[in-house]
Amino acid sequence: MCRPLWTAGESRGTVDKVTELNATAAALLGLLHDGPKTGGQLVASAGERFGAFFSVTRSQVYRELPALAAAGLLKLGKQGPRSSQQYVITPSGKKAFKTWLATEPGPDHLRSPLILRLVHAGSLAGKQRVAMVDAAKQAYNAKLEELKTQAKSAEDPFAKAAADFAVSHTKAVLKLLEAVPTS
Repeated sequence: MCRPLWTAGESRGTVDKVTELNATAAALLGLLHDGPKTGGQLVASAGERFGAFFSVTRSQVYRELPALAAAGLLKLGKQGPRSSQQYVITPSGKKAFKTWLATEPGPDHLRSPLILRLVHAGSLAGKQRVAMVDAAKQAYNAKLEELKTQAKSAEDPFAKAAADFAVSHTKAVLKLLEAVPTS
């Protein structure tokens, strides 16, 4: 199981002390293998590459970047327009990322606001349930078409496998929505 870069109350250690990364930090290091990026570019890249199965928020990115730099896993790159700051992965960052890749991932944790609402949907009036389920079906059907297109165009076999998973996951959510009683 991956631990945070450091725990609360612990000082931000040097690279020698960093042995494990949290998933968000690892995701950012993985994205930086493609080249230097600003925080905003990392948010956009994460949405494109991981959007269907791993969410990364702007606040998470901007919280992790200084921590990774302080740990020596990133260094500052070029200053961009509007004071944007590029980050570059260091050799230590590449090593930490490869170590993270080779470790046991631990259990997956699904956080779905939709499913959380569906669990409590019995508290809604029938019309409210119908509206919620119909809106979700519409959104997931649109998402499914987009994901099918991405899966067809994926050339990298690893990206293709993840894209196929995203299609299957979205179909499973649609099946769940069909099973929800609306009356």
